[in-house]
Amino acid sequence: MTLKQKKFADEYIISGNATQSAILAGYTKKYANTNANKLLQNTTIKNYIDERLTEIDSEKIANQTEILQYLTSVMRGEQTEQILKSCGVERGQELATIEISAKDRIKAAELLGKRYGAWTDRVEVSGEQVVIIDDIEEES
Repeated sequence: MTLKQKKFADEYIISGNATQSAILAGYTKKYANTNANKLLQNTTIKNYIDERLTEIDSEKIANQTEILQYLTSVMRGEQTEQILKSCGVERGQELATIEISAKDRIKAAELLGKRYGAWTDRVEVSGEQVVIIDDIEEES
C-alpha cells in the first residue's frame, strides 16, 4: 500500500466521505470525483480499513480482564468518586473526591463472587425412585 493510499484510508475512517478523503490524501479533485469509490474497492485498502475499524472497536469495548480488574479495585477501595458538595449559600457548590461507598464495594465483591461461582446454592435431593410402568394397551 502506498503512503497516499494509507492516508486516504485513514481519512476515510474519520469522515466516511470517499471523495473528500481522496482530496485530503493528495489526489487531484478530478481523480477524486471519478475514482474515489474505486479506491475503496482496492482489496489492500479495504483490508486495511477493516483491520483499523476492528482495532478501534476493540479499544472502545472493555474485555473480561479489564472488567475484573476494575471490580477488584472497587472492592479493595482503590477507586474514588466525585460528588458535589454544598459550601453554603455564598460559595455555592464544589467538587469533592470521596472513597467508594461500602455499598458499592459490596456490590463489586458480589459480582466477582458470582463470576467465580462463590455463591452457588447446593440443594440435596433425597427420596425414593419413581418408576412409571406403561401397561395400558393401545386400541387399534
